[in-house]
Amino acid sequence: MSLWARHVLPRLTERAAQSPSIVIERRRWVPRAHGRVLELGVGSGLNLAFYDPARVAAVTGIDPSPPLLRRAAPRAIRARVPVTLVEGVAERLPFDPGSFDSALVTYSLCSMHEPARALAEVRRVLRPGGELVFVEHGLAPDPATRWWQHRLSPIWRRVAGGCRLDHDVLAVLRDAGFAVGELTACYSGTVRVMSYTYQGTARPV
Repeated sequence: MSLWARHVLPRLTERAAQSPSIVIERRRWVPRAHGRVLELGVGSGLNLAFYDPARVAAVTGIDPSPPLLRRAAPRAIRARVPVTLVEGVAERLPFDPGSFDSALVTYSLCSMHEPARALAEVRRVLRPGGELVFVEHGLAPDPATRWWQHRLSPIWRRVAGGCRLDHDVLAVLRDAGFAVGELTACYSGTVRVMSYTYQGTARPV
């Protein structure tokens, strides 16, 4: 792991993820998780404060970044629900089928090497009828913004931990066997190439 990935990127990622618009999204969607929860890309644990103890039995957060997991550890201790942090990748979840009642992913699919495979793994470890709650930025609907997203994404990935600006969130969900239920899709910030978000719920079909 490079010095950038160990020391700089975790700080930048955490700062970006604390923007007012993203905090509003966390407050809206994280409490929707329920039962035994799997959080993909738990990162530095910014979602942990928003789980509803009346709805959640326990949270298992997985992330491939040791520096981010170290930042998450104090937040896991302070959380109002039991939290277990696991180092690992979403594309190979170390859990048995049907282990979780719901799953949560926020601003993480864009950085995964194989997001469709990661979602297929989520589908495997969810119990029948389980639910995925997601908040992800991705491909915008208007051609001008899409053009810039496609053009800038290769450069952005090099400095932002693999994050893709032109990630087609709905297509990846569909291809992994999920049907979207609730959905809000809109610009949530002033930098249009980075701020078109897809927020909602999905279930395996």
